[in-house]
Amino acid sequence: MSEKYRSIAVLTISVVLTIALWFSTTAIVPSLVLLHDFSSTRVSLFTSTMQLGFVSGTLISAFLGLADRFDPRRFFFVSSITAAAANSILLFITPTSEWVLICRFTIGACMAGVYPVGMKIAATWADKDLGWLVGILIGAMALGSAMPHLFNAFEVVNWRNTVAIASFTAVLGALSINVVQLGPRNTPSSPFQPKAALLAIKDPALRLANLGYLGHMWELYAMWAWIGVFLDASFQMVSNFDNATVSARLITFLVIGVGGAIGCIVGGYIADKIGRTAFVMGAMVVSGLCALTVGYLFSGNPYFLTILCFIWGVSIVADSAQFSSSVTELAPPERIGTMLTVQTCGGFLLTLASVHLIPVAVNWWGWEKAFMFLAIGPFLGVIAISRLRTRPEAIRLADGRR
Repeated sequence: MSEKYRSIAVLTISVVLTIALWFSTTAIVPSLVLLHDFSSTRVSLFTSTMQLGFVSGTLISAFLGLADRFDPRRFFFVSSITAAAANSILLFITPTSEWVLICRFTIGACMAGVYPVGMKIAATWADKDLGWLVGILIGAMALGSAMPHLFNAFEVVNWRNTVAIASFTAVLGALSINVVQLGPRNTPSSPFQPKAALLAIKDPALRLANLGYLGHMWELYAMWAWIGVFLDASFQMVSNFDNATVSARLITFLVIGVGGAIGCIVGGYIADKIGRTAFVMGAMVVSGLCALTVGYLFSGNPYFLTILCFIWGVSIVADSAQFSSSVTELAPPERIGTMLTVQTCGGFLLTLASVHLIPVAVNWWGWEKAFMFLAIGPFLGVIAISRLRTRPEAIRLADGRR
């Protein structure tokens, strides 16, 4: 195995092992609800404090330019170890303590040194295959993010064991990143420039790429957060359908994990061949159509609904790596880490709105129409990316394949 693929393989494993700290929240919530009678607000805080921590961490990292000023592997290592320590504290405090939320916030903030930094490291090895390399990384994360649904389907989750294992894997991820080599496209550390993060808005091409990413994120995490609940509610209404809840959890794993992994990896390969913007617009059209139509199959044939949801699961994340790849190709080499951090910051900040709007939409219109407003994201995203495609800077995308 070449040094490139060995490093990408270890990097992918390192990221997934550390991001398990994020995934573990979803896995332990059902157990905590049963043991401590958590309210819906408390359950929401378990997730939202993590996201707020991530947004705060990315804001600080972007302002200080941390991803570009230090060796990304050292930044990754310190972030992973700190997150593992914060997660381990959960084993020694009561789950009803407010300190739990502080720990979750800290873990989220540390992820700013893992997710975007991992993409920057992958980009150093790119040679006409950037979309595919980043797609592998994000595809593995999609698979990992769906694992709690698989665990919950078989009711094998013990929350203390899950927390302990997640902390241990994060330490392994931190240690393994030290054997990853940086590729030939790595750039020297850049000086501290507080205004460097504003380039993501000032530069027209970067701004359009980021607007496309915001449209993508408006849809993605709201779908990931609620598709399992949607499927369970739908299957429960189908007569003579046994094990509706277990089936919903297994299919949710299939949609988010398997579909997401396939979409990212295969999509990255295709985008490198046919063009970055062309692929992104196609994927967003498909996912937007799925958001508009999936509600019409609610309480209908479970097999048709599963097929449509799987198509949605593939298409909704297939373009994810391409936004990161586009920013990498459009940004100044010495500011790639900062630009990726700014991009993820804006995207995750937006998800705080769309995720919490789904239950409101269900109350107003029912599950039949609840997902429809998510199509606004890919619709506006297509407009932004189509404008990016016409700009002269687009020639830098996918080695000239727009």
